Amino acid sequence: MIGRLNHVGVATPSIEASVATYRDILGATKAHDPFDLPAQGVRVCFIDLPNSQIELIEPLGDDSPIHGFLAKNPKGGQHHVCFEVEDILAARDALREKGATILGTGEPRIGAHGTPIIFVHPKDMGGVLVELMETPKDGGH
Repeated sequence: MIGRLNHVGVATPSIEASVATYRDILGATKAHDPFDLPAQGVRVCFIDLPNSQIELIEPLGDDSPIHGFLAKNPKGGQHHVCFEVEDILAARDALREKGATILGTGEPRIGAHGTPIIFVHPKDMGGVLVELMETPKDGGH
């Protein structure tokens, strides 16, 4: 069921400061332009790595779910890991059958890569918030 690691989500109070950190300290060379995801209350920026991506997530608006995370972690930090799956509905149903809790309504929504996503509650994943995203059909990641 689980596919490749697509990205590691990192919550940050400032995408620009985080991009500078990944560039200046770790030598990252490709940061995409930040963009807003109003439906999810976040501003997002991807940093390309040779084998994956870092997804920088900044709050967008007063209702952003990232505010709670940053209240506990003011400097930011690892928010989630995202794995690809071939069929998001089949993955959701299999997880539910195994007793895992799908966050929100349980219905997939469209994520930052333009593909359906769901989140699995950390209590069922050893304390890690796990995002599952349907593998992009165009072969892109």
